[in-house]
Formats: sequence, C-alpha cells, structure tokens
Amino acid sequence: MSITRRNALILMAATSVASFGGAVPALSYHPGLPGNSGSPQRSAPGGVYDVHSLMNPKGWTDRAILGSADAPATLIEYTSPTCPFCASFHNETYPELKTQFIETGKVRFVVRPFMRNVLDAVVFMLADAVGEEAYHELLNSFFKTQHIWSRSDTPKNAIFAVAQEFGFTEESFENALTNQELFAGLEETRNQARDEFDLTGTPTFYINGKMLSGNRNLEQLAAEINPLQV
Repeated sequence: MSITRRNALILMAATSVASFGGAVPALSYHPGLPGNSGSPQRSAPGGVYDVHSLMNPKGWTDRAILGSADAPATLIEYTSPTCPFCASFHNETYPELKTQFIETGKVRFVVRPFMRNVLDAVVFMLADAVGEEAYHELLNSFFKTQHIWSRSDTPKNAIFAVAQEFGFTEESFENALTNQELFAGLEETRNQARDEFDLTGTPTFYINGKMLSGNRNLEQLAAEINPLQV
C-alpha cells in the first residue's frame, strides 16, 4: 500500500479506524493469558530469538530508547496505537515499569512500531516527526486518548487535535504524513516481526530475546526481569 498526502488525509477524514482493517494483514487473537482475561495470546508458547536480530530491525531505527545501555535486561515492546491491549499496558503498567525498572538501571526499554492499519502509521509518523525528546510523551498521549480518536467518525480531526498539543500545525501535520520512506520502513518492520519473530498479536514483548505475547502486568514482567539481574 502506498501512502500519500492525498490518500492518507482523505481516508482519515472520511473513514473510521474499523474500516482500515484491510490495510494490513489481520492478526488473530486468542483470549486468556493467565491473569489477563481477554488479552491476546499466541496459539503456541513463545520462543527465544536472536538478540542481535531483534536489536537491529529491518526498515526501522529505534527511537528514544529508555534506560541504561548497560542494563542486564532489554525489553522490546512491539505496539500498535489502535490496539486496546497496548493502551492498557501503557496506561496502567508502563508508569510503574518505568519507575521500578527503567529508571533504576535494571531494564533498557525499546518501543517498536507494529502497524496494523493506516491510523497506526499516522501516529508513528507523527512520533517520528516530533523528535526523540517528545517521542514517548506523544505516543503515551495517543494511548491515553485512544478511545476518542480511534473511534471517531473524523479521525483526521481527532488525531490532529492531539497532535496540536505537541506543536503541530496543519502544514507540519500534513508534511509528517508524506514520508514515503518511513511508511515503507514501517511495513518492512511489521513484516519482519510477523515472519521472523513469529509475532501474531499486540502487544508482544521480547525480554533478552524471550517472547511474551499479550498484555502483561508488572508482576508478570518482573518475574522474567528479576532473574536476569546481576
């Protein structure tokens, strides 16, 4: 799929997120991770993947990595701004993860895009345009307001309203959505995650290469992180 200023903004102005389901291959979800009723889950247990490959994704250079480069645990999260389980993680679990593990030097945290539809692409393109200093703040703002803009009959206007809080004008907003190279990179990153890292739903986490699929609370993440501390 090719995204241009014309087709992106016209589609956003006329269509809700539900209509973008065919923009990228649909992901299957399986309910019932322990302690997370209704969360997505892989149909088979996750494996362990090559850390070097995970840290060097195709089509994408990770932005605004948080935590110490010397942290004994590296946590990669593949996330989708329109995914309600991703929003739940960022709104409920991430703040404590940041306080207890990232800021204390125990975890290096990487947020990586998984584009399920056009609206996901738009949010990540805005995050790229806003720069590393406000990168996480913008993503978190979209997760907090997901119930508004993702359900809007005029998603262009709803997304722009959030973007304005970060200094976007109509011109800079439109310019951010014309980055063809970035859009192609988001597609390549998505395809690699699906084809090489067996990702089938969001959020999906990799802790030092070990896959954890579905929304996880702090206790579940800590159970994987703590044994890695030296």
